[in-house]
Amino acid sequence: MGAAASANSAADVSAEDLPKINAAFVFIKPHAVTDKVKELAKKGLEDKGIKILAEGSLTGEVIDEKKLIDNHYYAIAAKATIKKPNELNVPNDKFKAKFGLDWQEALDSGKVFNALDGCKEFGITATEMDAAWTAAKDADKLVKLGGGFYCGSLTSGDKELYIMNGFFMAMRSKFTEPGTQIYYYSVAWDASALSWADFRGKVLGPTDPASAPADSLRGTIFKDWEALGLKAQPNTGDNGMHASASPFEGLAERNNWLGAAVAEDLFGKQLLAAGMAEATIKDWSVDPQVTIAEGKKGSIFDAVEDQNVADCLQKLVELSKIQ
Repeated sequence: MGAAASANSAADVSAEDLPKINAAFVFIKPHAVTDKVKELAKKGLEDKGIKILAEGSLTGEVIDEKKLIDNHYYAIAAKATIKKPNELNVPNDKFKAKFGLDWQEALDSGKVFNALDGCKEFGITATEMDAAWTAAKDADKLVKLGGGFYCGSLTSGDKELYIMNGFFMAMRSKFTEPGTQIYYYSVAWDASALSWADFRGKVLGPTDPASAPADSLRGTIFKDWEALGLKAQPNTGDNGMHASASPFEGLAERNNWLGAAVAEDLFGKQLLAAGMAEATIKDWSVDPQVTIAEGKKGSIFDAVEDQNVADCLQKLVELSKIQ
């Protein structure tokens, strides 16, 4: 991964050119990694004037070991795999209203687990955890504790446990099962020639591939899935490909997946030069809720979605000054 990360370096780009370059991280999802999809993706990107700076694969074993997919979906995975239940900010009123006991009582009982540890405690697979989670949902034994944050009272065999974000394990397993992989492209292009919104909407295509332009990457994978060697028709979850939603997400994803240093990154270098602290950049890379206006908090990723590099830089600097 070191060679790939170095290919994202800003060292070979002049300071005056940096604000003109949009840089994103793109990958083919495990269900769609075939030689024909790789050819399609590379040609589709290059035909739109997008330069591929680095490409390669990351295996499911590496993704699992380094928790790469967990950090990618940090807001959800923090509750499911990264943090222990006693590290989470659980609103006691919501928990007690659903389950009839205080959150601290539940912790003290030794029956509360994140989804990853819950699989081990139950002795079940990710697929079986997903089934137990669905059964709990059908039985009205789930409670929403916050954005992307749920707890369920799940049963497996003779055990009943409280599980945090159990649904994530099925998502995670698609990326971590032995034999799976992602195939990535670190890319850059002239922001004046292609806006970020068009990069996502027209080159990649929207999240639901069925509604994607027929000549977009997701649209093509959707309509030609059999000829491209996929085992099933893509859907909203398994939609063929992922791409960063903004220059800032691109930085966060290169840092996570490729281990790219902020100070050497195409966008990271600009943020540091504009006065943002590296600690803030790293904190914001997992999409925390930040102050986006007086008295209002929101997602940092949402605040800069689809913005070109110069606008994204300006917005982030403005937001950093009001925290």
